[in-house]
Amino acid sequence: MTDVAVRGSLWLFAVNLVSKSSQIVVTLALALFLTEKDLGAVALVVSVVNIGQVIQAMGVYDIVSRTARDPLRTAGTVLTMSVAAGTVLAATIAITADPIARALGAPDAAGMLRLAALTLPFTAAGGVQMALMHRDLDFRRRMLPDAGGMLIGAAVTVTLAAQGNGPTALVIGLLCTAVAQPVLAAVAGARIRPTWDEEAAKEAAKWLAVVGPGALIAVMLINVDYLALGHVLGPEAVGGYSLAFRIAWVPYIMIAVVLGGVLFPICAELVRNGQSDQLPDTLRRFTIATLVVTGGLYVTVALSAHGIVILGDQWRDAAGLLVLLCGYGLGLGLLHVSYQVIRAAGHARQYLALEATHLVALLTALAFTTERGPAAVAITQLAVVWLLVPLTWLVLKRNGLAFPLPLRALTTVAGAAIACAAVDAVLPDSTTLPGLIATALLLLGTYCAITLPLNRTVLIGLKERA
Repeated sequence: MTDVAVRGSLWLFAVNLVSKSSQIVVTLALALFLTEKDLGAVALVVSVVNIGQVIQAMGVYDIVSRTARDPLRTAGTVLTMSVAAGTVLAATIAITADPIARALGAPDAAGMLRLAALTLPFTAAGGVQMALMHRDLDFRRRMLPDAGGMLIGAAVTVTLAAQGNGPTALVIGLLCTAVAQPVLAAVAGARIRPTWDEEAAKEAAKWLAVVGPGALIAVMLINVDYLALGHVLGPEAVGGYSLAFRIAWVPYIMIAVVLGGVLFPICAELVRNGQSDQLPDTLRRFTIATLVVTGGLYVTVALSAHGIVILGDQWRDAAGLLVLLCGYGLGLGLLHVSYQVIRAAGHARQYLALEATHLVALLTALAFTTERGPAAVAITQLAVVWLLVPLTWLVLKRNGLAFPLPLRALTTVAGAAIACAAVDAVLPDSTTLPGLIATALLLLGTYCAITLPLNRTVLIGLKERA
């Protein structure tokens, strides 16, 4: 299990590095070629499609990873269910695109919404194929469909945006990515035939009754702010916020999601082997890794946030939003790894309750703050996510999954952040790309010099534990 998990984590990191790097390029290109209104309209369309993708996916990663049945037969059954759901959703969105677009405050985006809806059946198929790879921690094979598909979509998007095709460029790129993923997954060896096994369908339905709503709530949590801003203030207000959010999202996806993606199958395997007593220590190591590594990236990004103006002076106000959303991303990363253990240990209903509490709290707060603008929304996201951190800790403790607070890691991360702020204070402000890169590398080096030696034992132990 050690070699498989370590190789899996490295390959998953490589997959995310390539795919998310392509997303960064897309984000920068859109910021250069689109107005705030256009970028906001794109963000709203993508939010709707993201919600549709989660509805059709129906927790396929959990189902395929946890099943004790023939995984190929289960995957074939889930494939049938997921593609059927994706097709129905695509048709529904296409028919209702006009009222949806008007409700989002972007009536001109209806055409883009119809085009984006075509991606759903394809992403449904690709999701099941990659879930089967995920079960075996075979992230090497995921490189082709996941990263390859993203690169194709990114190349199409950047090319079309540079030619002046406006926000439609991203939607066409999304469609290219969606079509490429299942094709490339089949080339990589994930050939799943649609089938129907009644027992597998019953097992999937039973698990979906809990995990499905949880997945839907999770995607709502990261898209409801866009929807609220668009509905109340229009797509212009979404533009700068979405740019800051996309940048702040990168460390979470590249580190927390990678670690969580490896942690869930490891914990599921421990549960299947009757080794549940090892779950708390496993979670402790992954939590410290998430805190230390994402902490360093977020400190660096927050202190360099002023450099966002290199994309255009119209994004100047997004710098403050980026700082706030860095704090949000760190909290969300800690929640993410904790949720993996809660779900793997069989407490899916408690995971659902936590996610539902998060969504209700966020929606309640947004009802009072959205009218005050993007900064108020960012503060709301930050406050609510950190309220959930201690609540999640209590749930872990109740189920015997908690571990002693990692005081050393917390102290070193805080100390390193202060040291980086002190270094940044004496450096001259730079808004050129070479200057920003040099500053970021210096800050990251300062952070690593303080945190890594003091947490070296735990981080090495993460490999041994895996």
